[in-house]
Amino acid sequence: MERWLYMVGTNCTDPSREAEFNDWYNNTHLPDVLETPGIVRATRYQNRDPSQQGAKFLAVYEVETNDIDKTMAELQAALARKRAQGRWTQVIQVVYRSLHREINPPLSRKR
Repeated sequence: MERWLYMVGTNCTDPSREAEFNDWYNNTHLPDVLETPGIVRATRYQNRDPSQQGAKFLAVYEVETNDIDKTMAELQAALARKRAQGRWTQVIQVVYRSLHREINPPLSRKR
């Protein structure tokens, strides 16, 4: 089984609604994404200096699958259904998306 990281950089388009945006992302969007088979973990980060990358927030999704194209297609179809159900926000701006295949298992510092 291959392991992947899917990273999505985003901004909230209305600073006065940033708390609402983060609540939606953490409590609605991440659980919706995790319903997709193969997506096993989701973590969000806030950029210390968003002017450097253009995205204030980063979502990192860990994916384990033998068919990344199928998994990503299933994710996009699921997200389209969620949008149709009203489970989306109008204040999201996606700055970038990137998909990376693991080529070396994780290493830890020896103690």
